[in-house]
Amino acid sequence: LYPMPNSIRNQIQGTITRITSDKVMSEVILDTPAGELVSVITTASVKNMKLKRGKVVTALVKATNLSLKDCDCGQH
Repeated sequence: LYPMPNSIRNQIQGTITRITSDKVMSEVILDTPAGELVSVITTASVKNMKLKRGKVVTALVKATNLSLKDCDCGQH
């Protein structure tokens, strides 16, 4: 595999704190300066990338939609 250039501007470096895997999908939790991020990727990708707890990775964030819900938490 060769590194591929990309156009994603939102890139956040973080450390993997936990990986929960089943046969097909895995949940990878990162500790980042922006807070905890969770990525759901294939278990095959976890194996191919040799991801493990403590490894530093870069989260590439590309969203076409962001929804908000009023928390009704008393703050204005």
